[in-house]
Amino acid sequence: MSQAQNVHGMRGRALVIGGGGATGNAWALGVVAGLFDAHLDVTKANLIIGTSAGATAAVQLRSELKPIDLLANILAESARPRPDAGALGGLSRASASVDAMELSGRIIRASESLQDMRVRLGAAASEMHAESGGAAQAQWRATVSARLPIHHWPDRALSIVAVDADTGEPVVFDRHSGVELVDAVAASCANGFGLPPYELAGKRYIDGGYRANENADLAAAYSRVLVLSPLGGRSRHALEWGTHLSSQMEILRAGGSRVEAIFPDSGDNGAVGFGMNMTNLSKRPAAAQEGYNQGIALAAQLADFWR
Repeated sequence: MSQAQNVHGMRGRALVIGGGGATGNAWALGVVAGLFDAHLDVTKANLIIGTSAGATAAVQLRSELKPIDLLANILAESARPRPDAGALGGLSRASASVDAMELSGRIIRASESLQDMRVRLGAAASEMHAESGGAAQAQWRATVSARLPIHHWPDRALSIVAVDADTGEPVVFDRHSGVELVDAVAASCANGFGLPPYELAGKRYIDGGYRANENADLAAAYSRVLVLSPLGGRSRHALEWGTHLSSQMEILRAGGSRVEAIFPDSGDNGAVGFGMNMTNLSKRPAAAQEGYNQGIALAAQLADFWR
């Protein structure tokens, strides 16, 4: 596995998909499906970077399924129950999400730096789940596996971001990391509170969103970067830590990249966005439809940038 770093030189196009829970995943896939239906296929990106729920979307988009088929699968969820993660013990998904946000929020506010925050989050998550054993991880892995249409690393470049729970160092998994694809996604999505740190080869990992929600700066080697941010580019991190999407986009542009970002446009009344219950599975079809509508509307505007 490679440490997160920038690479000099321009290499074509990158698609970056940020975290945003179950609804954020659905919204991002909807956006890509809308663009695809309007004859702009961003799945052909030279690199796709996925973080947390965005990692799941990234893998789905690197599969052989067409974006419109992925959208259809989400829209059909309203007619059939989606399997629950099963790794949250006696907590409901909603209450677990709220508790995780509260606990992590306290730690973020008390932290003196980005590195300090990551170490504190990893330590708190490890302490909380010290007695959990391997059952929760096995259940979570099975859930992630069921959500992915492929279980092997694709030939086309795919990067999945996580954070080492013990050192606080960010890690980027790819097909050269010696880690199975399902494990990489499961690690990237392990928020450390509702879900325990994810153990791989003696190391434990937590959600890649603790590096940054989007991690768009990891696409610094690419001439054109399209960012899908379910959280609207916002972050709970201190602005001076440089993890807000606006800061990442400045880094990319300073290095010569052209950058565009797409955010949910529904505000507080929509099914997806900052402050929404991102684990509400019943909102996924609406979030996907919202994303699809945006993709259709934005395709012409983005065509010259992407092609």
